[in-house]
Amino acid sequence: MIPSINFCSACGASVEQKVPEGETLLRVVCPKCQTIHYQNPKIVAGTIPEWEDKILLCRRAIEPRVGLWTFPAGFMELGESTEAAAARETVEEAHAEVRIHALFGLFSLPHASQVYVVYRAHLQNLNFKPGPESLEVELVSLRDIPWDQLAFPVIQECLSQYVNDIQAASTQTHSSIVHPKKEPSSYST
Repeated sequence: MIPSINFCSACGASVEQKVPEGETLLRVVCPKCQTIHYQNPKIVAGTIPEWEDKILLCRRAIEPRVGLWTFPAGFMELGESTEAAAARETVEEAHAEVRIHALFGLFSLPHASQVYVVYRAHLQNLNFKPGPESLEVELVSLRDIPWDQLAFPVIQECLSQYVNDIQAASTQTHSSIVHPKKEPSSYST
């Protein structure tokens, strides 16, 4: 499914959907100037901020899923690395400074055209507080994660794998396809 684009950003003409010559996928193409308007998934970068045996979670103040819990994450900006985006989102949502130490996983959400890039990170201090997108920010032990109040299936999947790793004293890089209401298919390296 291709999201709706009505006009070419190069020349302003009305666009159409077709498979361009030499390609195999339906694209939005300008019939006047032949510009192909590629549409790709959005990258969401986030951290699991750690402090001793706890992690930092944020309760959302914005839609979607106001009032539910997540780890700090958000859309990457142009010109950012995934690490910089994850650290920026952690500051924006929790006023928390972190040192990223390992890629935790890649979580694909084909239904939402998103890819989550999640890092394990150490909190640099305990000077955190809610940012404008958070109602509250809290350090929680793994046994106190509010599983039935997590904002999105991808957060549930990611934190489940994180808890499994901690309990097994294992460090893995995960890769999962997360479906809206189906069990994820996981691969770990």
